[in-house]
Amino acid sequence: MTSFTGTSEEPKDRKSVVRRTSRTRILPLLPPSSMVKTGRCGLPFPSVALELRTRWWIGPVEVPSRLVLAPMAGVSVQAFRRQGRRFGAGLVCSEMVSCAGIQHGNERTLGYLLISADEHPLAVQIFGSEPQVMADAARMVEAAGADIVDVNFGCPVRKVTKTGAGATMLEDPDRACAVIEAVASAVSVPVTVKMRRGLEDGSRACLELGPRLVEAGAAALTLHPRSARQMYTGRADHALTAELVERVSVPVIASGDITTRERALDVLSASGCAAVMVGRAAQGNPWVLAEIMGESETAQPSREEVAGELLFFMGETVRELGEHRATGFLKKFYGWYLGGGRFPKPFKQELVQLRTVGEVEQRLLAATPGAAEIAERLRDETAGLDELMLPLPISAFGGG
Repeated sequence: MTSFTGTSEEPKDRKSVVRRTSRTRILPLLPPSSMVKTGRCGLPFPSVALELRTRWWIGPVEVPSRLVLAPMAGVSVQAFRRQGRRFGAGLVCSEMVSCAGIQHGNERTLGYLLISADEHPLAVQIFGSEPQVMADAARMVEAAGADIVDVNFGCPVRKVTKTGAGATMLEDPDRACAVIEAVASAVSVPVTVKMRRGLEDGSRACLELGPRLVEAGAAALTLHPRSARQMYTGRADHALTAELVERVSVPVIASGDITTRERALDVLSASGCAAVMVGRAAQGNPWVLAEIMGESETAQPSREEVAGELLFFMGETVRELGEHRATGFLKKFYGWYLGGGRFPKPFKQELVQLRTVGEVEQRLLAATPGAAEIAERLRDETAGLDELMLPLPISAFGGG
């Protein structure tokens, strides 16, 4: 296969490979190159089903599967990331951290970002528009233990774009490149960029900017091929992802509408991308990750499994954020976990009205007694893992 950082071939320089690989399985490689026809990036053409259980690299960082859990503001706390790793994600990402908040120390905080041994490799996402401020923030997250610094050029939310950050950077390519050059020069870990297609429907700004970002120092690109105007409506146009793959020499991660294994394999093989990113589909539904990875024939767990996983997630979130913050933060997760016909709608509404996490736990156990054993088993399996604390302000803005 082509020697390329996004393929399953090891990089020649292994000295700088990510330091922390605790609990990371080394998964089988692709078949020998003589057995498959490959495209420009060393990935099979559409006639060959790509197995997601193959390792790949972002610069020197080894990623054990081709499934990435998206950074989502107000969602991607440590408990969510660790869950994603348990269910098959090869790379997990923090929600975006405001560089202005780091600089001024007055950003409204969601809590401390914890880094645990079982969530590596981990990308910490930052956003902002000033090169030097971004570089300073990147140094801080690298020092805290991030394996990758991800830069957000995709958030479509007005609170972010009005500051010149997020998706707005796609319309200011010189500044965008200056940011990436500053960040890449400031850290020794790989720098990646997550972006949309552009601000307006039909925009092809990402195709012009992508190669320039690579030249400035980006080691990988993630493309969500919707416009900022679209938000999450319509369909992600992964024909644009395929075009970007042809224009750059680094791994491209495809984001948007990856909800099933069939869709993931279709996008991987048709676009030639290195990996797929799952976001909203995994909210309250980690089983979809296992289904995409081929570890489960269905993403429909039993009620006891749902309640047990939710109970464990609640406990981990309280431990991370504290009782007060976790109480409000978790309310949206009750609907995500218990929706889709898993539990009656009145039951979901009842949980949201309860005043404390403890009351929610009691109600869940009363409805599904078998969930207690599942939650306890999960606690036993994850006990004793070392953590590092990074006291950075986490943005409460929506993500892209």
